[in-house]
Amino acid sequence: MNDLAIISTDLGIAHALETLLVRRRASTRTVEDATAAAGAHTIICSAHLGAAAGKPVNAVELARSMGAKRIVIVDESAPAFRIEEELGGRCLRVALPHSAAGMLQDGPLLQLADRIAAPHTVMVAADVATGRLIDLASHVAKFDVSVFINGPTGSGKEVLARLVHACSTRADKPFVAINCAAIPENMLEALLFGHEKGAFTGAGNASCGLIRAADGGTLLLDEISEMPLGLQAKLLRVIQERRVTPLGAQKDLAVDIRIVSTSNRDMAEEIRRGTFREDLFYRLNVFPLETLPLALRPDDIPVLATAMLLRHTPQGQVTPVLSEAACAALAAHHWPGNVRELENVMQRALVMHRGDQVAADDIMLSACASHIRLASAA
Repeated sequence: MNDLAIISTDLGIAHALETLLVRRRASTRTVEDATAAAGAHTIICSAHLGAAAGKPVNAVELARSMGAKRIVIVDESAPAFRIEEELGGRCLRVALPHSAAGMLQDGPLLQLADRIAAPHTVMVAADVATGRLIDLASHVAKFDVSVFINGPTGSGKEVLARLVHACSTRADKPFVAINCAAIPENMLEALLFGHEKGAFTGAGNASCGLIRAADGGTLLLDEISEMPLGLQAKLLRVIQERRVTPLGAQKDLAVDIRIVSTSNRDMAEEIRRGTFREDLFYRLNVFPLETLPLALRPDDIPVLATAMLLRHTPQGQVTPVLSEAACAALAAHHWPGNVRELENVMQRALVMHRGDQVAADDIMLSACASHIRLASAA
């Protein structure tokens, strides 16, 4: 019971909301009869459900009778956007004003879709290309093979790796990630393979290492193209033998892991230059996936921006919505820094915005301090 049911009766946004949720790959169905929503985890309905027929429905009681864990009640006649939580977050009452903006420029609708979908999906998406990538990753996740994710820095490789883990039979086991570029070479080996007490200076206690910590689950080797050649040879043995020897140990230990690797480099060029072992690459690249630059998936921009506003709004404060002009400003940018750049921009917008909206003037695309223009207080 993990799907979403939209009761379309008296709900004008039903089609647009369904489209946003489906593009994010949340399991969603739209029904006309309230009884057809039975078995859904979350029910979305109009606050005026049944009013036209003279028999208004108590939505909370409806959800209980259907066995739903969550209910979202939308009032489309409201003058201003607002979301209120009841019953410990199991009931959301949404005031949603009418908007003539398109689906991907309607800030309140985008925020509502994110609030509904977030507990059910790993990746935030709306672009067709990203949807196809999610489908492919979800499919390959069911097969216990190594996955290699290539793509530009900041394009969501780790998020995709987490999706592979979440959709696999190992989902209830550990997901362990290590950034191979961020760990000094003399520490990386001990972190990966573990060590016995006294194996080297400073090893006051034994450590199982990240490979054994991921036993039964998934090990993410982020930016593996930065791994030193000596460690590449040892990792190759682990993959081939399914065994690991901690530093200072006299015997090896069996491990059961799935390896997902990522890189922002051209691996064929790295192999040609001799900085990456060809035999290791073939072991890791059983199934290749590729993330695209943000500029090549423009429909993802407003939904990612909305999710980032929700993520970074300080606790206790109301999350502002994107204005139509702000969405246009975001869409017009070329995003050389990909999703990481977008996240910086949205954090700046939270600092700069006033009121309940992020306006176009709040979208600081330049990181230069001289471009800051703080509006005068009203």
